[in-house]
Amino acid sequence: MRRTITIGRLKRRREFLAAARGRKSGGPIVGLQGIKQRPSETPDQTVRIGFTCSKKVGNAVARNRARRRLKAAAAELAPDLAIPGCDYVLVGRTATVNVPFDRIKNDLRRAFKEVGKRLEDNIS
Repeated sequence: MRRTITIGRLKRRREFLAAARGRKSGGPIVGLQGIKQRPSETPDQTVRIGFTCSKKVGNAVARNRARRRLKAAAAELAPDLAIPGCDYVLVGRTATVNVPFDRIKNDLRRAFKEVGKRLEDNIS
């Protein structure tokens, strides 16, 4: 059963930099960074997600494809795996462009669990 959480977007550079200071999990296909939000920033049931791909991923077409694939995977997995009140940044890798979509979801699922465990340990 899906939780009722609101998924927002990270758009400002300082939000991405704040998430980079948080907990991290890196895989061959997807990197994930997460941090607990400040109480004043958003309501409790909100998860904010940002997406980024560096020029190492490839040209603009490859980077946009990687970002679109990350957005689709996050839309499926975040309602079940993301911790409400946290910000996440999904980092595309070179492999994100060409691997089967199920492998992206599996790598992202693993990353959400690792970062979530580290965030909950830090919160408690």
